[in-house]
Amino acid sequence: MQPHFTRSTRFSFLFLTCALCVLAANLPGCLPNRFVIDLAGSDGRLREKRVMADPNAPAAAPKIALIDVEGLISHAPSGGLFAGSGNSVDEIVSRLEKAEEDSAVRAVILRVNSPGGTVAASETLYNELHSFRERSKKPIVVSMAEMAASGGYYISLAADRVIAQPSSITGSIGVIIQTMNFSKGMAMIGIESRVVKSGPNKDIANPFEPIREDQYAVLQGTVNDFYESFRSLVRERRPGIDPSRFDTLTDGRIFTGRQALEAGLVDSVGDLREAFEEAKRLGMIERAQIVKYHTAGRTPASPYALASTPAAPPQSGGDISLRLQLPHAMSLPPGFYYLWSPEAP
Repeated sequence: MQPHFTRSTRFSFLFLTCALCVLAANLPGCLPNRFVIDLAGSDGRLREKRVMADPNAPAAAPKIALIDVEGLISHAPSGGLFAGSGNSVDEIVSRLEKAEEDSAVRAVILRVNSPGGTVAASETLYNELHSFRERSKKPIVVSMAEMAASGGYYISLAADRVIAQPSSITGSIGVIIQTMNFSKGMAMIGIESRVVKSGPNKDIANPFEPIREDQYAVLQGTVNDFYESFRSLVRERRPGIDPSRFDTLTDGRIFTGRQALEAGLVDSVGDLREAFEEAKRLGMIERAQIVKYHTAGRTPASPYALASTPAAPPQSGGDISLRLQLPHAMSLPPGFYYLWSPEAP
């Protein structure tokens, strides 16, 4: 069945198409070669889908909730430049609340596939995961996918058990704030910037003013403070790390899953099925089923499907949401990050 488009829907579609063309014209060579237009509406209510189970596990078998942490960890809206989806912290916390309220859920698997995110959002999500464990007494097992680096590793420290795939990329323990300065280039073409400010550091790291090293010293002090907090959490949650190697292991370098196991950064190597078995062991379950939470029109077909990815055909009268992925260097707002981003300049 073809979707029905109202006059307002057609106008919105035309407006967004024009906006994309203008953006493409002004950012040549920087945009990806693909975007997705999501026409499926959703009421935001979480549904439940069984995506994996032990052989002969009945419909009423104990549940293990599988929750995805995908992409940048942030309080800001996710989904690219124009999308109006929720934010990663909100989506994860709402799923934790649903798992906590359901007495049939005996454990949680957190499937992490993230390069990290902002310092504040990573800290918030870690605290929410820790509080969930304390309140519900339900264990959390982290299953690392392609990447659980920096902030992705930070939130993994909240789990009872951390399992990495052999090919997972993790580590990158550290903090970064990206700055750029255009003052010399502007001066070469006769452009001068002058800021009216209340104090000498109000325009700290202003890209249009000449670089001031005393301001960068202030930024470095903030980075060092966040970095020590990260390292302290690693010491607390990973006491098996060799103290003589601690500084080396936390200098920002990345590790494969196998290397992380040897370094003591994770507990074991395995995939989602190993995480399922570990969750059953911690939850004292013999036979269980894995469930995922999703919104209308986004029903996951397997445990590897993202419940936030559109999976249904457009619905009549649905809202338009243009999802455009930009490289990290273009899309990250100013701030401090627990993030591994090879794309950044």
